[in-house]
Amino acid sequence: MAGDRNIQNPTHERNTLAETLLRLLNELANELHPHRPPSARITIDSSIDNEIGLDSLARLELLPRVEDHFGVTLPERAFADAETPRDLLRTIQSAQSGSRRTKPLKTEPLDLGDAEEAPQTAATLLEVLDWHVDHHPDRPHIRFYQDNDDGETITFKDLKENGARIAGGFLKRGLKTGEPVALMLPPTKEYFYSFVGVLLAGGIPVPLYPPARPSQIEEHLRRHESILNSCAAVTLVTVDEALRFGQLMKPRVESLEHVLTTEDLFDDSEAYERPDTGSDDIAFLQYTSGSTGNPKGVILTHANLLANIRAIGDRLSMDSTDVTVSWLPLYHDMGLIGGWFCSLYFASHFVIMSPLDFLGRPERWFTAIHRYGGTMSAAPNFAYEICLHRLRDEQLKDLDLSSWRVACNGAEPVSPDTVERFVDRFAHLGFRPATLMPVYGLAESSVGLTFPPYGRPPLIERIRREPFTLEGHAVPAEPDDKTAIQFVACGRPLIGHHIRIVDLGGHELPDGREGRLQFKGPSATGGYYRNNEETRRLFDGDWLNSGDLAYISNGDVYVT
Repeated sequence: MAGDRNIQNPTHERNTLAETLLRLLNELANELHPHRPPSARITIDSSIDNEIGLDSLARLELLPRVEDHFGVTLPERAFADAETPRDLLRTIQSAQSGSRRTKPLKTEPLDLGDAEEAPQTAATLLEVLDWHVDHHPDRPHIRFYQDNDDGETITFKDLKENGARIAGGFLKRGLKTGEPVALMLPPTKEYFYSFVGVLLAGGIPVPLYPPARPSQIEEHLRRHESILNSCAAVTLVTVDEALRFGQLMKPRVESLEHVLTTEDLFDDSEAYERPDTGSDDIAFLQYTSGSTGNPKGVILTHANLLANIRAIGDRLSMDSTDVTVSWLPLYHDMGLIGGWFCSLYFASHFVIMSPLDFLGRPERWFTAIHRYGGTMSAAPNFAYEICLHRLRDEQLKDLDLSSWRVACNGAEPVSPDTVERFVDRFAHLGFRPATLMPVYGLAESSVGLTFPPYGRPPLIERIRREPFTLEGHAVPAEPDDKTAIQFVACGRPLIGHHIRIVDLGGHELPDGREGRLQFKGPSATGGYYRNNEETRRLFDGDWLNSGDLAYISNGDVYVT
């Protein structure tokens, strides 16, 4: 019958969807791997990881392309967990009848009021928490960002009480004072309770990054093997899905005795007795490598952390009226110290989402700042580039970023081009040039070492290429010099901290000469945990080697 020609063929429709999806996958694979052989064929059952070569970040680059092309909104977790294009196809088909992307819920910025002045006499992070619980126990401290509601919150009282329950569970299992505990948890309330629980029990937290997908858990744990052996972890706290694989790690990590979840550790008994903790005790170990090579666990004491937090707060005029928005991972110093610990100290509201929440939909970062009146938010340079690359003006309609007063750019080289384009692109949303602050820091100095003066727009220096590349001499370039090299000023040392630039012989260099950046100050680590050889390499007398090259000009550090 003639009318039958108008009836859609479900098999044909599936084939068309599959062909389109494979084309999108092929285009992205070719972009990311330009030397990929032309014969490399992607099929509906190819492995996305191994055969197509798309890691977790690449998948998140694929997500908006698929959504835009098919006009659907896809569940990010299902998209991230897909093993083959066939799995992606099922996700797309199930979303076909769903609605297109909608604007995230907008709420009024929070008004929590001023808290009392920060605890200047506290000697440990635990004393900071005690102080807040004594003065404003029910003040919201941590908020977990959600697109469609206000998200769960943790008060200071919640944090201490649940941390104490976890501490009781650790002590019942024989946790000794000064014993490292590895935490491989996503950024949920269980992470915060567990971190505090380790401290309250007298242990040393060792944050590890959690796997992005369940299928990666076994491989992921094997990559952490060197860190677990380095710190001689007796206990690993992780998610339910990792328990079986964690048990299999015991023969490979001689010290490992317990692989537990936070649910295993919760203890409601009254028997908990808190060990004494002093300012010189280790607050946590920050591992700077470990997936390959020799892992180095940076020892950070409570005194180191509080010196860094107070110095950063002084430079940035932080107080309890600030709202910190963060998607940075809590296993990294920038997210853990610069995000959570600073918020904990100053009693500022800490709005958190996972790194995958940001990478999947970067507009969430701006939306969270708009919704909650975010004032502080930091990120590495690549995140500012992602916003420039992936955010479209229609996604940002009606957003207001005028509350954002400090946007630190650090943890990796700062691009002058990124700085200039970001300031220009988002000015119409109320983003001010002085908000963007290129900074420099490293785990060996807790997190921060140099910051620009608050309220100063970014400084970019243009220098002549030949004198710099041949002699390491930073000579200002003429305005019409098209070969000039550009570097961004990363600010000046925090109060109480010092830097110098030295040559290969250890002699201090004058301004404008490139050399090895060294530092010292109250935030500086005493060395690497159970690693005397690397600790010796770190120190040059009283000074610590950063491992970076830089020069100083007019008091500012330019990391080269």
